[in-house]
This record gives sequence, C-alpha cells and structure tokens, in this order.
Amino acid sequence: QLTTAHPHMDRATKGMLNYAAKLGPRNSYRFFLLRPGSSKPQVIAELPVREPAYMHSFGLTERWLVLAEFPFVVNPPRLAFSGRPYIENYRWKPELGTRFHLLDRRTGESVGPFETEPRFAFHHVNSYEDGDEVVVDVCTFSDPGIVEDLYMERLRAGKGFAPAHLERFRISPREGAVGVERLVDEPLELPRINYGRCNERPYRFAWGVGTDGTWIDGIVKADVEERSSARWSEPGCFPGEPVFVAAPQAEDEDEGVLLSVVLDGRNGTSFLLVLDA
Repeated sequence: QLTTAHPHMDRATKGMLNYAAKLGPRNSYRFFLLRPGSSKPQVIAELPVREPAYMHSFGLTERWLVLAEFPFVVNPPRLAFSGRPYIENYRWKPELGTRFHLLDRRTGESVGPFETEPRFAFHHVNSYEDGDEVVVDVCTFSDPGIVEDLYMERLRAGKGFAPAHLERFRISPREGAVGVERLVDEPLELPRINYGRCNERPYRFAWGVGTDGTWIDGIVKADVEERSSARWSEPGCFPGEPVFVAAPQAEDEDEGVLLSVVLDGRNGTSFLLVLDA
C-alpha cells in the first residue's frame, strides 16, 4: 500500500525496481520488479515488520537492495482509524536508532539490521560496494521536524526549516558496524547524480538544491572525493530540483548540463536555468 517516489532501473532487465510496505494482519516490506511489457510486479525480497518506517526512497548496489529504517514509524491500524492526515499518524521513536537492512537482489535473503544513531531522510543519493563494505550516501536530517516545517501555515509565518546534509554510512556486514561521516558542509537536498553511469557504483559528484534555512535559494554541486562544494544563486530566485543531462559521448562524469525551473520572485515569472554541470 505504501511505496516510494523514487524507483530504480534494473540494469539487467531494464525493468523498474521499487519498494512497498504491505499492511495487514502481518506487515512486511516488499521489493518488487516490474519487467518491461509486464503489468504484474514480481516480489523479489520481503521482510516482516511490526511498525513500518516512513520511506521515500531506497538504495541500490550491484548486489544489494538497501533499506534504511529511520525511526519515524506507524502503527498500521492508526492509519485506518485515526481520522488524521496521513503523515500525522507517524511517531518519532529515536530510541530505535537507524537500522539498515541489506537484501540480496538474487536470492532475496536479508542481512542485518545494522544500527546507528537516529536520523530522518527523504532521499538516498547513491549506494555501492567497496570491498566487503557497503557505502550508502543519504541527505539526512537530525529528526523529522522538516515534515511539520513544510506545512504551509508555518512557511507563511516565516519559520524556516532545518537543512539536510549529505552523509555517508559505511556498513560493514562482517563487523556488524556502521560508520557515519558528513561529506560536505553545504546543505543539500533533492539530489541527483549521473544516474546511467554511476548508480550502484562509485561516484564523485552530486547536484541538488541548497538553502539558507528560510527557503530553497540555490543549486549545489557536491564533490564527494574532494569533500567540497560549489554553488549557484541569484537574489530573489528559487530553483527547483536540478536535472542532470549528460553530454553526448561524454568522457567525464560531470560533463553535461543541469536544468532547473527557477521561480524569479523579482519579476513574478519563472525561467529555465541551464548550467554547465
């Protein structure tokens, strides 16, 4: 019943991979593959759960489906009977921590969970394998306060909102441990990568939107190797999620353009921004 906004492409079949939570007498997380030309999804991995966590995206490596359970969870009957808006049924339980599950894309078998400090997030950036470890990069918040920060009445009151930061979780299944580090200082959300070239694989660059804490006011390029960032902004302009378009026969990972529809608050219009990526 509850799926994500960010499916992945399966390189082998060119089908769509996504996650969904099945709610009922027995709740479960399910990953499914929808093959080209098919109207029926194939469940490829399943994991039982008592209180499903809110999930907006998931990670993918060449071997693993990466499920990050942030401790923002729901008791399924509450969704049906509370009479409250959907998201207000979720509860923040930081004592649960953040729990990563790795599910084998070939066998469906799960490994974990691997636990670390509580976080909240909407967007995975990329995941890949590094030897025996699994690297998972996510735009994280310290808690789910961003959900209420984005209520229209709060925005109109000028409350502002907490920024997201690009963090790397390095999972060691052998040691059962998770290391965490911030990759760049500049806030980053609505991330994009050179998907066709880098998804499931090591990468260097991510693009997204930045903020001064009051609203989205810039576009940010993060270099996760150099741990640095570059920024575009103009006074009174508010960009939307950037889209990366690779140049034909590109040799470099960031060779191409970024497209973003920008609200120009000075003139009451919007324009299409094209940046050298």
